Amino acid sequence: MSKPFLNIYSHDFVRVAVAIPRCKVADPFANAAETIRLAREAAERGAVLVAFPELGLSAYTCDDLFHQRALLEACKTALAEVLEASRQISAALVVGMPLQVDHLLFNCAVVVLGGRILGVVPKTYLPNYGEFYEARQFSAADCASSTEVELLGQRVPFGAELLFQAENLPLLRFHVEICEDLWVPIPPSSYAALAGATVLVNLSASNIVVGKSGYRHQLVSQQSARCLSAYLYSSAGKGESSTDMAWDGQALICENGELLSESERFSDESHFILADVDLEKLSRERMRATTFGHSVRRHQEAVSAFRTIGFSVALPLERELPLQRRLERFPYVPSDARRRDERCSEVYNIQVQALVQRLSATGMQKVVIGVSGGLDSTHALLVCAKAMDRLGLPRANILAYTMPGFATSGRTLQQARRLMEVVGCSASEIDIRPSCLQMLKDLGHPYAQGQEQYDVTFENVQAGERTSHLFRLANLHNGLVIGTGDLSELALGWCTYGVGDQMSHYNVNGSVPKTLITHLVRWVADTHQIGDTGSDVLIDILDTDISPELVPGKSDGQPEQKTESVIGPYELQDFNLFYTLRYGFVPSKVAFLALSAWGDRGKGGWPEGPHVARNQYDIAAIKRNLGIFLHRFFKLSQFKRSCMPNGPKVGSGGSLSPRGDWRAPSDSEATVWMRDLENIPDE
Repeated sequence: MSKPFLNIYSHDFVRVAVAIPRCKVADPFANAAETIRLAREAAERGAVLVAFPELGLSAYTCDDLFHQRALLEACKTALAEVLEASRQISAALVVGMPLQVDHLLFNCAVVVLGGRILGVVPKTYLPNYGEFYEARQFSAADCASSTEVELLGQRVPFGAELLFQAENLPLLRFHVEICEDLWVPIPPSSYAALAGATVLVNLSASNIVVGKSGYRHQLVSQQSARCLSAYLYSSAGKGESSTDMAWDGQALICENGELLSESERFSDESHFILADVDLEKLSRERMRATTFGHSVRRHQEAVSAFRTIGFSVALPLERELPLQRRLERFPYVPSDARRRDERCSEVYNIQVQALVQRLSATGMQKVVIGVSGGLDSTHALLVCAKAMDRLGLPRANILAYTMPGFATSGRTLQQARRLMEVVGCSASEIDIRPSCLQMLKDLGHPYAQGQEQYDVTFENVQAGERTSHLFRLANLHNGLVIGTGDLSELALGWCTYGVGDQMSHYNVNGSVPKTLITHLVRWVADTHQIGDTGSDVLIDILDTDISPELVPGKSDGQPEQKTESVIGPYELQDFNLFYTLRYGFVPSKVAFLALSAWGDRGKGGWPEGPHVARNQYDIAAIKRNLGIFLHRFFKLSQFKRSCMPNGPKVGSGGSLSPRGDWRAPSDSEATVWMRDLENIPDE
């Protein structure tokens, strides 16, 4: 049976769950019933792995009752009920219980699937400080001499070094640790990750005190980030004894440092959370970070101690199973207003600091920049202004030139003039039409003979004349030419080789995508960094259609030539760029993610404010624009990127500098990407 395109399991995701059942102290039968109910519900929602709290079948707060045979036997009987029920539940369940092995009592996690006990994992570190007295009742994992146990008529692996490998989901390998194991300097899960575990599971009880919730966040997030893994964390909730402690039932799911899902705390009802973990992303991050492999080699003794238990779980492949995960429509721009402002401030300061360093290193005190009245040159000019302020130099040292050509609209020309005035730079205007006309005459171009032939030569003569003027002006005034081309243009090859949007002495925008440029300019406007009048100018620029303005139009309002009508909407192409460049995903997965974020069922976030269109794209539009991106990125444009000028990398989303993130042949083919694209359904 073929997998539906709109199904997470078709794209190397796995749906996982963390359940917080309402428990009863020392009543394993009631706890088993609640465990089974939640497990069924989670599996019906598409989860194939469900984690429960520490000692969930007995409750954590049994204290010396753990040494009562009646309770221990009842826990086994309760496990038998869970085991029998698991035959009808298409998910691996990880439940907590006390278990006597070799005359010792262990705090254990039992992994159950389809009527089979896959393994039993004892707790490695027993807290015996503060309110915890676990060493009074339990023994630590390394006290065990057995590596297998007889449990409910099955001979099963026993030990802390167990890995559970899904044979029909090759990227899913999970490891289980218990509560305190995460709180020690080197958690067992660290070695498990080096041994190949992509999902780390923690069965915890974890009473609540002031500040502990935030600390759990830090622990889980950081462990998932260090281990390049997903981390599932449970904690006990309603029903645990309040003799000396309170319980909040916090459940967390993180992936490589990012919080995917969190439960409501202090809930009176049983509940669970779900998240779709991107296993391919984790695998690719480990491949990309070669120090991960180095760590595997350095800790080979610990890694080799792990045993792998294979299993196969029934995947819900017969139906559509849309992504249940927040996807930013603008992956380079946080949708949260506070985080977005922080991002803009950080990027802006990175660009400014880099330019300050370059000017200091060269000893030059002037910069030369072309100002078109469009977004990219606007932001580059703002960076130059702040750099001059940091250097204690007058903004008059910014030699800014607007150079109207055959297609320059009155709107953008006026915006350029107003912008240069409010910034306070040295503003000049050079009409490039006479020199362009002379070049066209020299070339014998039909336009010079009065014919309306607006071909690539006609366009590039104008772009080249502007760049020639800027470089010679830089020679004349001993200044640096500041580039304005952004990351999106470089990715799509929407720049003319050897001219200002591709070549300069230093390009401050080279690793900043168009969608982020837009919000950087808006952030400067919203924070009134160049005054109220300056903010008004910036708003007008933001409301202007993006255009190279190289082909004459019929009006003097908005530019006639629309960039996005040729190369597709930047908001979608930046999405394609992020997942292609940062993670190397195949086109079919990029399209699935785009449909999840931008389609009519998309739950993706977007920046707030009226300036952002709430667009939607169907699969046909996504596929069409992705095809444009793939052809231009892999086939047409690399030679332009191979000789990029210097410029700062600003984000972990990547850059296209041949000295930094991206090295590729200029004559490669796009065949394999286009072939995968063809396999995407049209509707």
